[in-house]
Amino acid sequence: MIDGSFVEAPRQHNTREENKIIKEDRGGELWNPEEGDTEEEKRRKANKKRQKDTDARWVKKGGEKHFGYKNHTKVDKGSKFIKKGVTADASVHDSKPVKELVDENDRGEDLFADSAYIGKGVKRVMRKFGMKDKVIKRNTRGKKISKWQETINRKNSKLRVRVEHVFGFMEECLHGMSSRVVGFARNAAYNTLTNLVYNLCRYEQVMRLGMN
Repeated sequence: MIDGSFVEAPRQHNTREENKIIKEDRGGELWNPEEGDTEEEKRRKANKKRQKDTDARWVKKGGEKHFGYKNHTKVDKGSKFIKKGVTADASVHDSKPVKELVDENDRGEDLFADSAYIGKGVKRVMRKFGMKDKVIKRNTRGKKISKWQETINRKNSKLRVRVEHVFGFMEECLHGMSSRVVGFARNAAYNTLTNLVYNLCRYEQVMRLGMN
């Protein structure tokens, strides 16, 4: 099962010009000391730069705005253990990290994912590893899914929904869906540690309940 969840970062208060530079991936050019700056001004700029996250991005989904990153995970549908994780900024489409999440160990397996995981890239990954397509289908412009596809969607959704339990636990018990660290590298490490702690908690639950 593959899915991703937003990890909210502290929202930035930048000028329009600063945001434009950040969107152009030139955030490193901002808040640098210049010739003629006093020592106090240099320290002020250095402190400000340390607090600015130029890697996080804005995205609007379902009428809500999000700022930060996304924790994309590959979860075993039976045990609900996280097998692999990838961090991306919030603006990256869900289908992009699939090629990093899926590997040779998944050959011949079913791929469960929601309807956001569409596109040629996802299909290319499934063909490469001989995976069975269990991705939820959705209506497209000018073309509705058939009654048969709706039936298949309901069947696949009953298994795919298990991945939501993972992120639900992270949010409710680990408070892992928001971050206070700055920058892509630190947030990637934060997400990796969150995934690890989830797996440890899940392992304790499996052992305590004697689950197979």
